[in-house]
Amino acid sequence: MHPFPHRYALRMDGGPEGTARLHVDGLPVLESAPPREFDGPGDRWSPEHLFVASVTSCLLLTLRAVARASRIVFSTLHVDSEGVLDRVEGGLKFTEVILRARITVPAGSDREKVVKAMEKAEKSCLVSRSLDFPVRLEAEVVEG
Repeated sequence: MHPFPHRYALRMDGGPEGTARLHVDGLPVLESAPPREFDGPGDRWSPEHLFVASVTSCLLLTLRAVARASRIVFSTLHVDSEGVLDRVEGGLKFTEVILRARITVPAGSDREKVVKAMEKAEKSCLVSRSLDFPVRLEAEVVEG
């Protein structure tokens, strides 16, 4: 691992209309636009979707490390995520992210140990830890 602090730089190009183009060296360009809820076209990644995606993908990436350390084997993690944006004092704000996660493990796995690992991953995720509102994990373990 590189020494801290880590810095994550990107560039953005855009104008008064249309999409924003997000650039990170070595990665594909990502186009962003407002979601339908803000009268956008709904055909691009919105800042709101990117925000929820960062919480969601952090769960998987952190779970990989926790599972390795806990000697937990899993074949897939499927997560249906929902970010709740609401009016609060001072404007709009995300007030909650819900992660409905279904993990597939080999038959005979210790389900309680798997759920604890998922909870640890959610609590350890650097994105979730950076938020000032709750991330709710609803974990389901299935054998397959």
